[in-house]
Amino acid sequence: MVDPSALKSFIDSHSRIVVLTGAGCSTNSGIPDYRDTDGQWKRTPPVTFQAFMATEDTRRRYWARSMVGWRRFGRAQPNGAHHALARLEAQGRSSLLVTQNVDRLHQAAGNSNVIDLHGRLDQVRCLGCGATLSRAAFQEELSRANPQWLAHDAADAPDGDADLDGVDFAAFIVPACRACGGILKPDVVFFGETVPREVVAAACDHVDQADAMLVVGSSLMVYSGFRFVRAAADRGIPIAAVNLGRTRADDLLSLKVEAPCDEALAFLLEE
Repeated sequence: MVDPSALKSFIDSHSRIVVLTGAGCSTNSGIPDYRDTDGQWKRTPPVTFQAFMATEDTRRRYWARSMVGWRRFGRAQPNGAHHALARLEAQGRSSLLVTQNVDRLHQAAGNSNVIDLHGRLDQVRCLGCGATLSRAAFQEELSRANPQWLAHDAADAPDGDADLDGVDFAAFIVPACRACGGILKPDVVFFGETVPREVVAAACDHVDQADAMLVVGSSLMVYSGFRFVRAAADRGIPIAAVNLGRTRADDLLSLKVEAPCDEALAFLLEE
């Protein structure tokens, strides 16, 4: 455990910090994370893109669980960690925030220069024609098509999912795209998909110009985020991390603070 005051010294000594955030940044907003302190899965890994596309049964299961989970996920509010990182940007010290989260809570807290590496759960996209609609609007469609599911409740799971076990999904109706009849999918990067090339390039451009990197609430076990830490290390810029438990980049860090994200970053809100 490193004294969180060391983090203040790290931030104070840099002015072009690229911030990379993960699920640990949002747990105090009521959104569960995927991994334990050793970086291992806490639960069954999420559905892959290939499985989602392969069968209608999988899509029924996904959207039924999402319909239940969205009721709370969609109301989540930024916590102290989000507000602290928005303050860092307002102070002119953060050049970019790259988030692996899909909850848009950084934007809600006031960050404007954000790359949603894995997309955004508050939007749904047709895989046929590319049309989009808000997740809130699609929730209304799901509710109208499946009124009997409004009585269901379940424990929250990561990224708007819900732990609905032992439930028969066969009768659940998933509306198709109103424009073309195509398959609707949340506008996020599923496991098994790749992050769009232009998104990666934009983040890499900022890393190339940064003088430091700050990782907040990520074990970095997913390569899509780890690649930027690897790139920063290759450039020789210092990297600090705030995370409870092991990260994939522990041997690359200049500083590690093992503390809850909001507690470690609280000094930014006091300045």
